[in-house]
Amino acid sequence: MKILVLNSGSSSLKFQLFLKEDLSVLASGLVEQIGDTQSGAELTFNDSSGLKKNFSRKHSIADHRDAIQVMYEMLEESGTLVSTGELAGIGHRVVHGGESFHLPVRIDAHVIAAIEELIPLAPLHNPANLTGIRVTMEHAPKTPQVAVFDTAFHQSIPEHAYLYALPYSLYEKQKVRRYGFHGTSHGYVARQAAGHLKRHIEDLHIVTLHLGNGASAAAIRGGECIDTSMGMTPLEGLVMGTRSGDLDPAILFYLNREIHMGMDELDALLNKESGLKGICGENDMRSISVAAEQGDRQARLALGIFCYRLKKYIGAYMAALGGADCIVFTGGIGENSAIVRELSCQGLERLGISLDRKKNTIRQKEILEIHSADSLINILVIPTDEEHEIASQTLGVITSS
Repeated sequence: MKILVLNSGSSSLKFQLFLKEDLSVLASGLVEQIGDTQSGAELTFNDSSGLKKNFSRKHSIADHRDAIQVMYEMLEESGTLVSTGELAGIGHRVVHGGESFHLPVRIDAHVIAAIEELIPLAPLHNPANLTGIRVTMEHAPKTPQVAVFDTAFHQSIPEHAYLYALPYSLYEKQKVRRYGFHGTSHGYVARQAAGHLKRHIEDLHIVTLHLGNGASAAAIRGGECIDTSMGMTPLEGLVMGTRSGDLDPAILFYLNREIHMGMDELDALLNKESGLKGICGENDMRSISVAAEQGDRQARLALGIFCYRLKKYIGAYMAALGGADCIVFTGGIGENSAIVRELSCQGLERLGISLDRKKNTIRQKEILEIHSADSLINILVIPTDEEHEIASQTLGVITSS
């Protein structure tokens, strides 16, 4: 039997197929630019079963329903999934679970209705997640389906950390509070860190840094999150690819008053035109790092701002935790950018954080230790695997129900 994991985004569909017995990967794929009628969607498929049916191609895909149909066709063509009858379960990434979901749950009509009610909190993501759920339920009506929520891991954050200093009625009536995201990744790498250090996670204080186009930090004590940088939406916190992260909220009033920017324009400004892109015109850290090394001033500035904000969050979360045993870098940037890791840890020696520059340049798929011999705090690079974590949680739900 097999476990299928879906991550249905606003214009993309990412999937992985696992063998139930050991959760080894049989196949994976990505459909991007769904609904692009001009250039068409990008399809990528990778077969890990030994059949070697790997390919990348263009295809006209109108919507997520078409994308899921193509996914099944690719899996069938490769021989990795002959029919949905081979599936023991299907796990879905759902971005926003609000306060309703602290754990992964088997999907039924009540769960679907609850995810629908949370659409105002995640208008770009939850509708796409729901589409993935509904279409796969049509294709495999007898297969157990499980929702795994990005926000669930952060539901352990205490009230004093998740509430904003706004009228309390806004929390009571509109549920305005910190929710946090990337929870599946933060939880996964924290457990991986504990295993690597041969320590019980209940005894550890860990700062996890998920750094990609979207970026967030988390403070984890005893395996539970006590704070995270993203807030009610994924806009708050660290500098990101196109998102501003933290800023003075009065800037919005100023821009509205002085240059008459409307709500939609401000939304687009902060979410799509800010962050690294806003500073240097580029949101890919690889390109920014090369340009910075070649002396490009704006690229250097973008890199410096990104790492300075990250450094502040490391210090803040060490204070919130009362000290840290371990700092973990993960995500596309966290796993691959030596310069980001170096600049983010630079100058933190008095906090017990000392990075080994030579170790930091090593590239490997396994867990990498990059702290120096005299560092009081472990610094680890841990590849995240959200799909594997979703598969594991899906298996746990279907075997316990």
